[in-house]
Amino acid sequence: MTDDERAIRQVVATWMAASRSGDGATVLSLMTEDAIFMVPGREPFGREVFEAAAAAPNAMRMEGTNEIVEIQVLGDWAFSRNRIELTATPPGGEPVRRHGYTLTLYRKGADGRWRLARDANLLTVKS
Repeated sequence: MTDDERAIRQVVATWMAASRSGDGATVLSLMTEDAIFMVPGREPFGREVFEAAAAAPNAMRMEGTNEIVEIQVLGDWAFSRNRIELTATPPGGEPVRRHGYTLTLYRKGADGRWRLARDANLLTVKS
């Protein structure tokens, strides 16, 4: 495993840990300023929408796993294909379980750090 692959795995692990603990600042530090998220049923959205949703008083509590199935590094860009099992629980609400795959593009910054730049989330509700 290369240093870049290890660094990307650390981004994924840190993202999951910060999401579980509600540490939005850490999650934001792991994405580029121009990050784009694609999820089923809505138009792609950027970092600002992600940040607003994470900071909302009714933000979801997240629990789950993220298994990296594949990582490919191509210069200052890389992608990972991940299998995710996730339970999102709104305050006072019922948990919603989702599972499936994501395809994430990372970009290496001038500081040498890898950050999420694009994310296609294909999770579906798990019954």
